[in-house]
Amino acid sequence: MAKTEMTCLNSSDCPVKISQDCHYPDIEAESQNFLPEHNLGKKKYEIEYHQGNASFGMSVFNLGNAIMGSGILGLSFAMANTGIALFVILLVAVAIFSLYSVHLLLKTANEGGALVYEQLGYKAFGMPGKLAASCSITMQNIGAMSSYLYIVKYELPLVIEAFLGGKQEVWYTNGDYLVLIVTVVIILPLSLLRNLGYLGYTSGLSLLCMVFFLIVVIIKKFQISCPLSEEAHNETLLNTTLSKPHTNAVNYSGDPCTPKYFVFNSQTVYAIPILTFAFVCHPAILPMYDELKDRSRRKMQNVANVSFLAMFIMYLLAALFGYLTFNDRVEHELLHTYAKFTGFDVLLLIVRLAVLTAVTLTVPVVLFPIRTSINQFLCSSKEFSWVRHTIITFVLLVGTNILVIFVPTIRDIFGFIGASAAAMLIFILPSAFYIKLVKKESMKSVQKIGATAFLLCGILVMCGSMTLIILDWIHSKGDSGAKGQ
Repeated sequence: MAKTEMTCLNSSDCPVKISQDCHYPDIEAESQNFLPEHNLGKKKYEIEYHQGNASFGMSVFNLGNAIMGSGILGLSFAMANTGIALFVILLVAVAIFSLYSVHLLLKTANEGGALVYEQLGYKAFGMPGKLAASCSITMQNIGAMSSYLYIVKYELPLVIEAFLGGKQEVWYTNGDYLVLIVTVVIILPLSLLRNLGYLGYTSGLSLLCMVFFLIVVIIKKFQISCPLSEEAHNETLLNTTLSKPHTNAVNYSGDPCTPKYFVFNSQTVYAIPILTFAFVCHPAILPMYDELKDRSRRKMQNVANVSFLAMFIMYLLAALFGYLTFNDRVEHELLHTYAKFTGFDVLLLIVRLAVLTAVTLTVPVVLFPIRTSINQFLCSSKEFSWVRHTIITFVLLVGTNILVIFVPTIRDIFGFIGASAAAMLIFILPSAFYIKLVKKESMKSVQKIGATAFLLCGILVMCGSMTLIILDWIHSKGDSGAKGQ
């Protein structure tokens, strides 16, 4: 998505020259840094201004694709462990913080003269800044890949059992084996391709599948009555008490049909990381800004505002109706929860097949920028090598499969990546780049004070969430060991 930067500000062979009195009257003052006439003889800014071709509506759709992902499946679990009121407060806060982060990124890009996240890091802090940005993006993408494969691990066995007519204890209904088979047979061949252009439509397919998923969640709320079936209730209690200690800390002794507005337990700490993971899209902001037609910072900010509002509504509806359907019995991955309380359901089977298709085809697309980033760091000056290309792809897929097989739940992936990489991309890096690169504002200005407070808030969120998550892991392992004895 990122374009190669060119230093052609004073060159006569630049393909596009824009003057102040051209047909771009709405270009803001911050955007003037891109214009060659304003920087003659300085060479401070290295971006070639070109006419983008992405309309406002298409940019909103593309950014919505970048925001929407598997994180929507964990939001009902977050609501079950925070309560409706607290969840809404946290959702609004994370959405506003994410939009403010976009504002900082766009302004920094105009001042710093770079439309690539890693390049902004290099301009701000040299190689450490570039490495921090690249590692955060890589971790976030690996987390996304892992969450997609978790969906394969959870949902594909249920699809196979539905076609077989019931639950069967055979190897081809084991999620771990199925993840490996899907990776080797489908994902690996697609990932080895040099160009994944024809898979670019999978992002749109993924968004449509999630919209379909949301519609089904709303429909099922009115089809599944409360209280839930006693057999499924007892099975959930047995699994929670014996096989999965502390995976869901909700109290099963209360009224199962009464939603709660404020909940505090050991799982509440996962709420902010899950929400952060669901909203992160910041590496895609600058390339989309680069491709926006009649580009201006205000116009791109409006694109972000509309996209975030649409995703906010979808997230709130999915979390609310999923929680109101199952209340305290909701699991880490909402779609999997339906299998506990419903029998064979054609509509849910279609949803599972659609989501499985979308996430399976999206894994190679997510892997592509990770491999490109690794190539840039290890051997940017070398020519393409199929051996190196294959080895990097194989290592990335092996590592991701190991995570999916050995990490107990998708909640842990959402929590860890959301508290680390997503917090870096939303809170810490944009504010740090802004403070460093925007020179025309003093440190005592309202803008710089706000960015500094945002940076400190991000550090607090990351350190606090990581600490509490690690403590919860240690506590869960200790209880597991005690029960085992």
